[in-house]
Amino acid sequence: MDEAAVEWLLDSEEPAVRLAVRRDLLDEPAEEDAERILTGPTVTALLSGQQPNGGFGGVGGPYAKWTGAHWRLVSLVDLGVPAAEPRIAAATEHELAWIARQGPYRDKPAEIGGLALLCGSVGGNALAVSSRLGLAADPRARKVAETLISAQWPDGGWNCDSKALGRRSSFHETLSTAWALHEYAAATGDQAASAAAERAVELFLEHRLLYSLGTGVRRRGRAHRRPAGEVINPRWLELRYPSYWHYDILRVLIILSRMGKLGDPRAGDALDELERRRLPDGRWAADGRWWNPAGSATTPEVIDWGQPGQPNLMITLNALQVLHAAGRVSFG
Repeated sequence: MDEAAVEWLLDSEEPAVRLAVRRDLLDEPAEEDAERILTGPTVTALLSGQQPNGGFGGVGGPYAKWTGAHWRLVSLVDLGVPAAEPRIAAATEHELAWIARQGPYRDKPAEIGGLALLCGSVGGNALAVSSRLGLAADPRARKVAETLISAQWPDGGWNCDSKALGRRSSFHETLSTAWALHEYAAATGDQAASAAAERAVELFLEHRLLYSLGTGVRRRGRAHRRPAGEVINPRWLELRYPSYWHYDILRVLIILSRMGKLGDPRAGDALDELERRRLPDGRWAADGRWWNPAGSATTPEVIDWGQPGQPNLMITLNALQVLHAAGRVSFG
């Protein structure tokens, strides 16, 4: 079953996918695929329409859903594009310049009850790709990192919902931020960023990535107490790619893998759930999608990432990478 899924991935026309399989799953050299990453159809499409300023135009600039540089760069990083490529470098500079101009990162986040209201996923994705793609030493990246660190809530996360009132931060806003501060710390050695990333991941692990501790929430305007052990949000069990800013079991397991945290026993339930969602043929399907096809009036994509209910290339690759890193599957 594992071998069949690997062969399917190796048959992909995307060099980045073949490289990831050989590097992460088979421990094989893949120089030819590495040299050809930029020629793959997905990478080519993600870089299509680039403008002289490094961006991709459209209403909303870099943050235009889902065609702006902000979103494209996250997928390009997932595909392992080289930072030295001029088109990648230009898009990364465009993204960092944009996030540095945003009010919360230029000045100071708003506050409520002494807590910062900050959509950490926005700055998080921007800082993560900037750190991965060679701009971690830029003063603008340092300012974003410092802002994120200063806005961390007591429970280890971030939130921009004024209705939260400090009770609990947002897993959605925290996931990309944890990744960002980890990448920034790895690139710069910044200990404050590393500590903040560790605190954020501890928030997820405290909940075994999925489950309530019995904390209070609101439903339909009324107070509600979710029982301990209940899945916080059933949609977190569903697999989608790209996840953009959304929290789900696969994306959090990917981030834990990048941070070397998959060995924590509190990740076990989510790993079990990921294995349960595997198809009989060894692949994984998308349970839905956050994107719309190119040409849609709202939130179009430049890539067809695969239809719900069908075996999904990136989800299968990511799931096998996670399970292999966790020691649950092996090859060769």
